[in-house]
Amino acid sequence: MHRRHNLAHFILAGVVVLNLTLLMVEINAQAQITFASDREGVFEIYVMDANGKNQQRLTENPHEDFSPSWSPDGKRIVFSSGRDGNAEIYVMDADGKNQQRLTNNPGGNWDPSWSPDGKRIVFSSSQEGNQDIYVMDANGKNQQRLTENPRVDFSPSWSPDGKRIVFSSVGARDSEICVMDADGGNQQKLTENRQHDRHPSWSPDGEHIAFDSFRDGNKDLYVMDADGGNPRRLTSNRRSDSHPSWSPDGERIAFVSNRNVNFEIYVIDVDGKNRRRLTNNRHDDTDPVWYNPAFSVSPAAKKFAVWGWIKQGVQ
Repeated sequence: MHRRHNLAHFILAGVVVLNLTLLMVEINAQAQITFASDREGVFEIYVMDANGKNQQRLTENPHEDFSPSWSPDGKRIVFSSGRDGNAEIYVMDADGKNQQRLTNNPGGNWDPSWSPDGKRIVFSSSQEGNQDIYVMDANGKNQQRLTENPRVDFSPSWSPDGKRIVFSSVGARDSEICVMDADGGNQQKLTENRQHDRHPSWSPDGEHIAFDSFRDGNKDLYVMDADGGNPRRLTSNRRSDSHPSWSPDGERIAFVSNRNVNFEIYVIDVDGKNRRRLTNNRHDDTDPVWYNPAFSVSPAAKKFAVWGWIKQGVQ
């Protein structure tokens, strides 16, 4: 009887391992990254597999499209576009169809990011003069201002539970990572130093925040606890590493780097090892954002402004 139990346990363990392996294969096959690229002359929205293959263009117009963010169900992508004169927030199906405008403001609108429940979109806007963080319903209605101070606030990222928002805040002498409740309450700094800390991205488990910083002389990637503690450096490069985005399983981080002259998209393990290049062309690729249906994690929006009129927004 004891041997039968051992055999049954062995068979059960084998089935579990096999199912988990098949699930991981399916996850890897489904995982995608949306990004922006100017390889056709202006920045447009693209999508590719998480290994860099099957790169496809989703938007095509003579103006800049940038800062994409997946909806939690993966059916839509929200992004910023200058097609109507100033930067506005748009949404489209994940295949690029049914593009619709969500905002119509006199100021610029950047950095859209979908809430984990898919009901709201947080973004930065200068519609009332200063660049602050706003939130609106996923259909563009009920726009509300969350921050209001003389600093420039941008690059918001939702916590996985949707209760908090982390963002960059720039003053006259510094750029820090800040956090607040989803309604704008309890605003506080997570970093405080004389160098620039920017572009935060919340980990899928809510325990960590990735960001880029000049604190060690070059613009590199860092990870810290969600309360701002225990910062550690992931990359060390004489050029620029920036705009981190977590993989849905929390094991890797996609980022932008010009370590090979032009800006390309790379991925690195969370321990700083196994850096791999995903794009390779003579133009700039930026704003990488992960999506994986098996995890349904709402990604953080990114913004990387290197072109003309978008200079009104803070990089």
